[in-house]
Amino acid sequence: MMTSALLEREQEDALPIRNGAFVAIVGPSGAGKDTLIAHAKAALADEPQVDFVRRVITRLSDGETEDHDTLDDSEFVEALAEGAFALAWEAHGLRYGLPAGIDAAIGNGHVAVANVSRGALPALRERYANVAVVEVTADPEILAARLAGRGRESRGEILARLARTISCDTTGPSIALDNSGPKEIAGDRLVAIIRKAMAFADMSGTV
Repeated sequence: MMTSALLEREQEDALPIRNGAFVAIVGPSGAGKDTLIAHAKAALADEPQVDFVRRVITRLSDGETEDHDTLDDSEFVEALAEGAFALAWEAHGLRYGLPAGIDAAIGNGHVAVANVSRGALPALRERYANVAVVEVTADPEILAARLAGRGRESRGEILARLARTISCDTTGPSIALDNSGPKEIAGDRLVAIIRKAMAFADMSGTV
């Protein structure tokens, strides 16, 4: 117990974690965040410096629109208590977590890329010194059509979700990325953003 408390205190003293960078992908449901991340992951498959973070969520993966590990609520709470996550948050009645290994990766100069909630951004910025927020957007009609195509929510729930999106911000500076057109256009732009983060991490590690 004493050893655990000492390790936690040492980790807190070491924050924010430097050398690498975190590219946080945010945006409303239906904007195509996971699609763009998959595009970038394929384009940067030969770049060992880039880590595409696999999230843990208390929801089963549909195998198509997202790629994550699943825990039930009690398993998630237990994992959180054991320090399994670098960052955890709740949104839309679900729990989300990013694995603790991200800390070591960024500390070693890597660039981590993950889909996160806007509400997690303040904690993310406290934990990591170099955070680039990419806000993926799309026309409202496109968002509505994509959400309807998933079949997860009723029309009323979709409209309520879109209304909530309008009132949200990213709690700080961000890079806007419109994904209303072909996914390759926004996907290639995301790749360029990640490459810039890689170059920044390389420079940061030499200071």
